[in-house]
Formats: sequence, structure tokens, C-alpha cells
Amino acid sequence: MSGNSDGTNAPGLDWDALAASFDDEPDHGLRDADVRRAWAARLASWLPARPGDVLDLGCGTGSLSLLAAEQGHRVTGVDRSPAMVELARTKLAGRDAVFLTGDAAVPPVGEQRFDAVLVRHVLWTLPGPGRVLRHWRQLLRPAGRLVLVEGVWGSAAPVGISAGRLLDLLGPLAGQARVERLSDDASLWGRAVTDERYAVVATYG
Repeated sequence: MSGNSDGTNAPGLDWDALAASFDDEPDHGLRDADVRRAWAARLASWLPARPGDVLDLGCGTGSLSLLAAEQGHRVTGVDRSPAMVELARTKLAGRDAVFLTGDAAVPPVGEQRFDAVLVRHVLWTLPGPGRVLRHWRQLLRPAGRLVLVEGVWGSAAPVGISAGRLLDLLGPLAGQARVERLSDDASLWGRAVTDERYAVVATYG
């Protein structure tokens, strides 16, 4: 369930109730052509160049899943909200994509392994993020990658996870991690933003 662009994906929200309006946020529905193009370009630079298997955790209504599918990847999406999953299935009808209802921290994918695990605005909501990252790392094929889009939102009572903290958590997993600042690119959000938004791409093998 990719979080709202203002960081209001706090735990405890009724995501089924919010599903119908979720895509109204520019960076959720990607209905604006410029916003869609911006995310498509970033995603193409983060995901493997060759078509592969992508696990989209907290997939929401499947907007990033759709971009990945359009770039030739086979997508498995997981979200804890059945309403979000149904919208994602509709959005990607006819595509090489499967959507499952489940916990992003321990996705119900059995022994399947992936070339990339894609997660946007979800990790900060999960308890034990270090443990969660270790599990996600285990879901990767030997040369796989984690693509983590996160941030810190709000000034009075900030929520989220900083890039520095995320890099510290990834350190024990022994990959090559790079940070890409996203705050300065208004085209991703449909407006200018001032909070910390970034992507970390951690590659292995």
C-alpha cells in the first residue's frame, strides 16, 4: 500500500475504505502524463534491464506494478488490503501479473524468488525493519536487487525512515547500495515537496 505523498500511511488506517480514492494522489494513480513518465523513467533505471520477476510489496492499486509490467517484467503484487488487490487486478487485467492479499513483511510467495523486490513507502510502517529487510533479501535470486522508495514526512512530528538509517539497516546484508534523492523532482509528486524523499537501490551478487 504505497503511502500517501504526505506520509499519512500510518499503521491502523482502513485501507479498504481508502482504496476507492487512493489513486487521486498524483503519485498513486499516475493519471497525469508527466507524473507517469517521471515514475516510468525512474523505475526503468532501478529495475533490471532485462525482463524479470518483480515482487511489488505494499502494491496498493498496482500503479508501479503496471509500469513494471509495461517494461516487460513479470509482476507479483502483495497488499494486505483486499480492496486494493482487487483494484490492482483490474488495472493489470491481461498483463503478466499476479496479486495476492498478504503481509508485505512476510509475503505469501512460498519458495518463489525474484530478480527485484520493489517497495514504496511501506518499510517505515513495519515493526523490526532490519528483520524485514533480511527476509526480503532472502526472496531475491543471487543477482537480485532491493528497490526501496522511502522518506521522512512532517516537521512537527516527523514520520518515516531516513536514508542514513536505511543504509545502516542494509549494511549487514552486504550488498552495493546507492541513494537517489527524489525530493527535488516535482514531476514525481505532481507538485514541489520539501521533505526527504529518496530511493535506495541495493544490488547483490
